[in-house]
Amino acid sequence: MSQFDSTPGITRRSSKDRLASWRRTPIFYPLIGFIVVFIAMAIINDNFLTASNQVNLARQTSIIAIIAVGMSLAILTGGIDLSVGPVMALSGTVMAGLMVAGVPPSLAILLGILVGAGFGAFNGFFVAFAGMPPIIVTLATMGIARGLGLIYTGGYPISGLPPEFAFFGRGSLAGIETPILIMIGVYALGFVLLHHTATGRYLYAIGGNEEATRLSGIRVSRYKLLVYTLSGTTAAIAGLILTSRLMSGQPNAGVGFELDAIAAVVLGGAAITGGRGMILGTLIGALLLGVLNNGLNLMGVSPYLQNVIKGLIILLAIYISRKRTP
Repeated sequence: MSQFDSTPGITRRSSKDRLASWRRTPIFYPLIGFIVVFIAMAIINDNFLTASNQVNLARQTSIIAIIAVGMSLAILTGGIDLSVGPVMALSGTVMAGLMVAGVPPSLAILLGILVGAGFGAFNGFFVAFAGMPPIIVTLATMGIARGLGLIYTGGYPISGLPPEFAFFGRGSLAGIETPILIMIGVYALGFVLLHHTATGRYLYAIGGNEEATRLSGIRVSRYKLLVYTLSGTTAAIAGLILTSRLMSGQPNAGVGFELDAIAAVVLGGAAITGGRGMILGTLIGALLLGVLNNGLNLMGVSPYLQNVIKGLIILLAIYISRKRTP
């Protein structure tokens, strides 16, 4: 009799423990927030759930979501990358300019992504080896990248791109939009890097306690250089999608994208001080931000007011993150 009585109690305690453990994960509250906002937008606007709007939402979200992967790595190590928007624009204009000059699209894409990676490595050098604060370095290179893009294009968009280039921003494969497939691929690689490699463990350690990590024999500067190189690379991949979608290289593209990327990472449950976060949380944060932007646009909310709302949401997310950090 006592055996049968004890079993339900054990089950209940086990369920409660699992729920409590789930609530302590960084993605619990972002996931709840995403579900609530998605349902609210669906109720408020009849057009939100239409197939065309959902496809448009996925395309729009993919660009910020990809940039946010690199941003999440920077924030995880206790840094930040404010140059991602201009680097995205610079990489996109380089791709466009090369293709207009007759370079094959595949080679132009590779060179454009290398420009982004190189710019990220430039950031990483000053952060990792010169010991400069990431916010100062990337604030300076934000202006450098924007200026180089404007010089390269003369301040004008570059158009006349080959039709096959549209595949990366407007095409589909097996019925799935190409930008979504690229986003899934980037997140899969990010997930493996962070959660299934020694490099990922080191990045968490650097953000948690950089000095202790250095004293344990880990070459912190090398991993910081890698982080910012990857951030520049993801910005360039996002530039590929945007340039393909617009079928032109826009030197002024990406204005404010760094704010959206930071918002996605923070909304995804990452600690702004580093050491805590999940790549899945970043994806949820990007989706939450995308749903919010899309819903506010459908409601006719002014873009200026949307910036105010996003800023307040970032402050709230950081406040909650600090409260939850032991």
